[in-house]
Amino acid sequence: MSADTNFAKDQLRQIVERIERLEEEKQAIAADIKEVYAEAKALGFDTKVLRKVITLRKKDPQEREEEEMMLHTYLSALGMAPDFGEE
Repeated sequence: MSADTNFAKDQLRQIVERIERLEEEKQAIAADIKEVYAEAKALGFDTKVLRKVITLRKKDPQEREEEEMMLHTYLSALGMAPDFGEE
């Protein structure tokens, strides 16, 4: 085999091994996150709502505000919007 072929094989092997290590790390992090949610649940927090809060915090504030306005518009159109004493 040529030096180029051996080099390409080595590169491919290194890439695959890096991906495998990262996948292992990802699984470990996912397990850690699961534990934190379990802890939150044990403390009485609603994990479904907590997940939504985490998702909202990841979004740009303007994007989040636009989504909230659209949600309110849709809920209002369906007669489902909460009434907070607005007149």
